[in-house]
Parts: sequence; structure tokens; C-alpha cells
Amino acid sequence: MSDVRASSRSDAGPARAASAPEPALPANLRRNAPLVPTDSAASRALAAVIAILTFLAALCAGAAEIAVSSAGQWQSSVAQEVTVQVRPSAGRDIEADVRQAESLARAAPGIAGARIFTKAESERLLEPWLGSGLDLSDLPVPRLIALTLASDRAADLAALRTALTAALPGVASLDDHALWLQRLSTMANTFAGIGIGIVLLVLFATGLAVVFATRGAMAGNREVVEVLHFVGADDDYIAKAFQSRFFRLGLRGGALGAGAALLTCALAGLLARMWRSGPAGEEIEALFGTFQIGWQGYAVIVFIGVVASLVTAAVSRFTVRRFLR
Repeated sequence: MSDVRASSRSDAGPARAASAPEPALPANLRRNAPLVPTDSAASRALAAVIAILTFLAALCAGAAEIAVSSAGQWQSSVAQEVTVQVRPSAGRDIEADVRQAESLARAAPGIAGARIFTKAESERLLEPWLGSGLDLSDLPVPRLIALTLASDRAADLAALRTALTAALPGVASLDDHALWLQRLSTMANTFAGIGIGIVLLVLFATGLAVVFATRGAMAGNREVVEVLHFVGADDDYIAKAFQSRFFRLGLRGGALGAGAALLTCALAGLLARMWRSGPAGEEIEALFGTFQIGWQGYAVIVFIGVVASLVTAAVSRFTVRRFLR
């Protein structure tokens, strides 16, 4: 009987030992936070920096898209017209010369219409440079004929220029606005290049901010990294942990910055439509465009937000691997 009690005690002992809970770790050894926290003050500051830089890059891209779009509209408008200039000459009837130049232009292939500027209208074109209130009746102000090109038929401007020179030598000349078109193209390309350069600089600044933040996180978690190495974690595993955390930070900052840029562009377009109703708005629209971006501009802003998050993840992974070496 005593043997049975002893055996039952010996069997119950291991059972109680197996069911007993394991002792908890001391508070100073427990780590409840992730390896790279995304809700700390430093993480929130990095997300704010990424959001601000993304916002600035998106605004630059939107402004470049507006400039290129406006330049394209100007080019399209200028390319649809050419101008015949008839200069006054001693001993000649300028009105007869203007009518002859008009008839030659209308007979040329590819010319859809011709409009003769009156003497008063030609003088009014000089007011931005000479001012108003001047008596220009004694000055040899050239007369202009605006020719509209046909959209369904190519115009032979070289033949028209030759015909004007032969019929009215030294009096009539044809201006196809090629110089202005070249300048508009150069201006558009310059604005686009400046916008791309600023976007690249902002992304570079984002990468530098991520580099410093990643090195700070690595330095603050050196003991944890050593423990991970001790238990068999390789550098790729640690780099992936940092990369996923910083990608979330970059995605948060990029989304905030891109969203703010989209809201700003939409608000600018709404205000431009409101100002367009007045004469000042018409002048601003004629000079600077409508301050509206199309779906390409909105797509570029969203793309910049995505690129900012990808740059954050890639730079953090590269920095971690360099640090672990």
C-alpha cells in the first residue's frame, strides 16, 4: 500500500511540474516594441520630413506639367497662323499693296482665311511698347494680314513667300513665327528639365534623411542586432526587417505629401476657374495658362508618392547592409 502511495506521488510530481507556468521574464529583459518602431517620435518626424519633401517634389512636377501644357497650347495656337507684313513705301499705295497681298494669300493652297488689320488696329499693337495716346499717323506703321492655315491641307509657305516677294519686292514679307515656336519649345523643355531636376534633388534629400534615420535606428538597436546574429539571423533577415518598417514610414509620408499636393492642385484649378470670369483672369490665363493639370499631372504626383516610399525602403536596406559589414 505504501508502495502504491509512493508511486502515485512520484507520478503526480512530474505532472504538476509540467502544468506549472513558466516564470515570466523580468521587466528589464522584456521587449514589447518592434525592432524598428513606426510610432515613435523619431519615426513620426521622419514620416513628416518625407511628406514635406514629397509635397514639394509633387508641386514642382505639377508646375512643370502646367508650364509644358501651356507652352503646348501656345505652340498650337501660334502654329495655326502666319502673318503677312506690308510696309509703307514712298510712291506706292499701301491700301492697294495690302489688297494685292491678301489676294495672293487667299489663292495660295492651304490658307483657310485672311484678315486684314486696319491702320488703327496695327497702331494699337504698338501700345504695349510705346504707350497709349501717341499720334502715329505720320509714322510708317506696317500693315498686317493674319492668315489662318487649313487643318486638313498643308500650306506651301515657301511658295507663298516667293510669290509675295516677286509681286511686292521690298514691301511684303511672310512671318511663319518659327522663331517664336522655337523659343516656346525651348522654354517648355527648360521648365520640364528644371522640374525633373528639382524632383531628383528632393528624392536625393529624402534618401539622405532615411540614411541618417536608419543609422540612428541601427545604433539604438545594436544589442538586439547582436542577439539576432547570435541566434542565427543573417544580414539579409535583419535588412528585410528594417526595410519593411521604413517602407511603411515612406508609404505613410509619401501618401500624405502626395495627397496634400493633389488637394493643392485641385484647389488652384478651382480658384483659377473662379478668377477666369473677370478681365484680370483672362489676362492671367492668356499669359500663364489655366493653372490646371490633366490626368497625366495627377498620375505623376501619385507616382512621386510611390517612388518616395520605394526610395525609403531601398535606401534603408542598403544602409543596413553597409552598417552590418
